[in-house]
Amino acid sequence: MDLIKRIDDHVGAKAEKFYKTTLFRSDALLLGLNCLEPGQIQKPHDHADQDKFYYVVEGNGRFQLADQQITAGAGEVVWAPAGVIHGVENTGTERLTLLVGIAPAP
Repeated sequence: MDLIKRIDDHVGAKAEKFYKTTLFRSDALLLGLNCLEPGQIQKPHDHADQDKFYYVVEGNGRFQLADQQITAGAGEVVWAPAGVIHGVENTGTERLTLLVGIAPAP
């Protein structure tokens, strides 16, 4: 079982939609990586029974949390409790790389 992964080894890009990949998954937690190129958006959505966090590895973006718009950059964590509508847009000029956790795992 692979218990250690380097984030840099899993960073990627897609022209048509933001890139995402799963790093680890159990019934209790999904840990993944989302990469948004400048201007890309993760549309607002919610997880009725799952909490979610975004840790900004690099870049900066605008996060929607319910009716709030919050800007966060490298080293900051954004929390989206279960049932709260959330999404993110890369408002910067460089890739936005996010370590994302969802619990329990979808």
